[in-house]
Amino acid sequence: MANKPALKILVVDDEESILELLTYNLEKQGYDVRTASNGQAGVDLAKKFHPDLVLLDIMMPKMDGVEACRQLRAVPELSKTYIVFLTARAEEYSEVAAFDVGADDYILKPIKPRALISRIAALFRRDSAKKNISNQIKIDDLLIDRTSYTVRTGSHEIGLPKKEFELLYFLAQNPNKVFSRDDLLQNIWGTDVYVLSRTVDVHIRKLREKIGEDTIVTVKGVGYKFKANTQKQFVS
Repeated sequence: MANKPALKILVVDDEESILELLTYNLEKQGYDVRTASNGQAGVDLAKKFHPDLVLLDIMMPKMDGVEACRQLRAVPELSKTYIVFLTARAEEYSEVAAFDVGADDYILKPIKPRALISRIAALFRRDSAKKNISNQIKIDDLLIDRTSYTVRTGSHEIGLPKKEFELLYFLAQNPNKVFSRDDLLQNIWGTDVYVLSRTVDVHIRKLREKIGEDTIVTVKGVGYKFKANTQKQFVS
């Protein structure tokens, strides 16, 4: 039996010492690692390398990490790629900006290799745990497809970043059930990742812009629910 291909990780940082440190530790874990020293080079390499995960600094020459993340999220072939920021920027507005453009996690430097590897493994484990979930959900005029990370409304196809899609899919699996922000953070981002509760609001706002303002309803003082008028249908 052929060995399973190694998961691919792209590290983008302008500090050579960090690139060397992460490459060494990640390759020890069996990952296929590539590096880039600025945001523009990272975007260009990602389009060819198709990484499963990108580790991304914020402050870099030629293109900062936030803009690089924005451009990566616009590439359909990278719709399932995780993007994790590794940065010394501890300000809340930097973290919010990162999640606003589609980040999956935000980790502050200095880097602790063992802790980082544990968080990366947790992200990939959640992918494995989802393999037995039905591939499609159809509710009203929405068709949500896990295989392509797309949503269709009639003949119109909507591409979504990974976390937006996972949030929508989770809510659609439980139509008309209300979830608090903490519930959504735990189920979508997991207990291994620390993110602000405002991150949920940002992702909900972006989903409403793409699939309709009335699809996800705010229940004041409680949380959010997916509003469904017909019984959900699962398609294998």
